[in-house]
Amino acid sequence: MAGRRSAAIVGIGHTDWPGDYARVRAGEKPADAYGYAASAFRAALRDANLSRADLDGLIAGPTTAYERMGEILGLDVRWGGQADAVQAVMQAVLAVEAGLAEVIALVYGNDQRSAGTQYGGPDAQGAAAFLSYVYHAPWGLTSQGALYALMFRAYQHACGMTDAELGQVAVAQRAWAAMNPAAIMREPVGIDAYLASRHVCEPLRLLDYCLVNDGGVCLIIAEASRARRISSSPVYIEAIGRSDLNRGATALESRLTNFYLPAQQDVARQVFDAAGAGPRDMDLLQIYDSFSVHVPLALEGYGYCEPGGAGRFLREAGIGPGGQLPVNTSGGHLSESYMQGWNHQVESVVQLRGTAGERQVPDCRFVHYSSDVAGKAMSIIYGR
Repeated sequence: MAGRRSAAIVGIGHTDWPGDYARVRAGEKPADAYGYAASAFRAALRDANLSRADLDGLIAGPTTAYERMGEILGLDVRWGGQADAVQAVMQAVLAVEAGLAEVIALVYGNDQRSAGTQYGGPDAQGAAAFLSYVYHAPWGLTSQGALYALMFRAYQHACGMTDAELGQVAVAQRAWAAMNPAAIMREPVGIDAYLASRHVCEPLRLLDYCLVNDGGVCLIIAEASRARRISSSPVYIEAIGRSDLNRGATALESRLTNFYLPAQQDVARQVFDAAGAGPRDMDLLQIYDSFSVHVPLALEGYGYCEPGGAGRFLREAGIGPGGQLPVNTSGGHLSESYMQGWNHQVESVVQLRGTAGERQVPDCRFVHYSSDVAGKAMSIIYGR
């Protein structure tokens, strides 16, 4: 059972997302990707009360080079690599369990807004990595937004979910962001404002899309016994899981025919069995939300509602403040910050430490994080 409290997060740090967003909009360039990462790294070291000398591992986010990151941060570690947010946590846990490292910094920086990164069009970032961009370019599907719009339209035909039901995601996450000083978009929105917002790629509207902003995040993960010596409130990794749908991935088959459901159900069995807990035991669900569509699909895939029932769950049970299941309590990628999954890990730690202030989930003991992209479903369960 990989991840069964063998490691814990002992430090978190991030940059000033709202401040840098305003500065970039004013024409400034506060930092590059490495500069943002370095700022978050320093904040995480302070949070954990550690020095560089205490670290023997480093994982750099995929927006930066591992070797260069180590040089800039002044680290000479014995183990390291490069990974996105969810896989970075998984790799750190496995490295700890294998004895390759004991205290690992996971560092991410991105200057995507000030650098003018394109996520659509003929020069879209990721065209080489995600072949679906290349295969579908003749039909205008050159962005993740277009791919997820097609996916949601197929889901609507299959399950009958309405635009207003999907809009509950953006409305709920903005309500959480309104209570989060670190969020970029804090002005509340109602369902009427959501439905009045323009389509970017029908049926997805502007408020279904994530932000594009600069910033950095750092997590420090330590072997469990070291973590207890370092921190008075370590956040343990209870379980990790992964399941891939590789057949037809670049042809969008897994998105359009089963909406990731088999992969998510497989991962659900892995992580809930390993943690000795189930969906009803989770106090908070964090879902990677580059688009709002991720949320209803994860609700179904991990057993928080029945397949095909996400629309009703969003409408009747609710995922915002006062709802049955708190989801993306920081505001997520839609309203807090687009840190490609990294800010969800920070919010998980903040909630489990009990330091989330106005948006604190009472007696938060378990947090479930879900990520799915290109047919790959991955999950982490965090615990106190």
